[in-house]
Amino acid sequence: MVEENLGRPFDACFIKDISLNEPAVNARVRDIVQRANNITRCNRVAWLIKAVTCIDLTTLGGDDTFANVERLTKKAVKPIVLPFEWEGSLSTAAVCVYPARVADVVQTLKNLDALGKVNVASVATGFPSGQYLLQTRLDEISLAVSSGATEIDIVINRTLALTHQWEKLYDEIKLMKQACGTAKMKTILATGELFDLKDVYRASIIAAMAGSDFIKTSTGKETVNATLPVGIVMCRAIRDYHQSTGYKVGFKPAGGIKTWGEALQWLVLIKEELGNEWLNNSLFRIGASSVLGDISSEIKRSLEELKKTSDNSE
Repeated sequence: MVEENLGRPFDACFIKDISLNEPAVNARVRDIVQRANNITRCNRVAWLIKAVTCIDLTTLGGDDTFANVERLTKKAVKPIVLPFEWEGSLSTAAVCVYPARVADVVQTLKNLDALGKVNVASVATGFPSGQYLLQTRLDEISLAVSSGATEIDIVINRTLALTHQWEKLYDEIKLMKQACGTAKMKTILATGELFDLKDVYRASIIAAMAGSDFIKTSTGKETVNATLPVGIVMCRAIRDYHQSTGYKVGFKPAGGIKTWGEALQWLVLIKEELGNEWLNNSLFRIGASSVLGDISSEIKRSLEELKKTSDNSE
């Protein structure tokens, strides 16, 4: 069990005089991509099964109904069928929906006798824009939690980050954390709208200071969503915060992750930047839904190839 991030008082010293070498970050990205590409087929299956357990299956459509939320929840409980016995129960980490659909997820999990097996996550706080009155955003968190959400994906007010009102941003996130109560809070930075990697680092540190359990790249609704350079910067903020406070903050890339190869790249990034301690769904999530089908197909292909190789060698 990961110890809760209790946060710390606002301290502007954490975000002053930031040294960030973008060419070095880009070189690191190329190294991570190469490492991911070099994972052998045998090891790839284990990595991809790990990826499945870290996925937050998500539906955030204006046309969501009980029926499609129910289908998604059933998929989360049993995401793939493996051709061998798997120790333990394989499921995704969470199902993420709008607050009005949280009760649908809870009811489906009860019907499946799977309540507690998969986390119930909800976006809140004026998702995706964050351009709502603060009290409205806080009330939305409270309503989602009262409906049964165990995790809340909040979104920051980007205006505060873009105008460098860091203490006000800290104060808002802290109030949101209080509104979450016992529910875990994932703070979406919407990095595609921050433009400057230094501001991505600053926003990451501010979110961690204010008590975020996870920091998340994107809403999935921006023009640019999760990118590896942004992921490296956010993970280094997590590492710096951990070294300073002892608290571990989780990381969630979201938006634009569609292939098994991209999922592998994010797993390798976490291993290389934060270490094996972060390679579990208590500290790492993947915000994607379409990627599950591609991962499942690749696991099947890899296992078939491994079986052919084994049969030919006999």
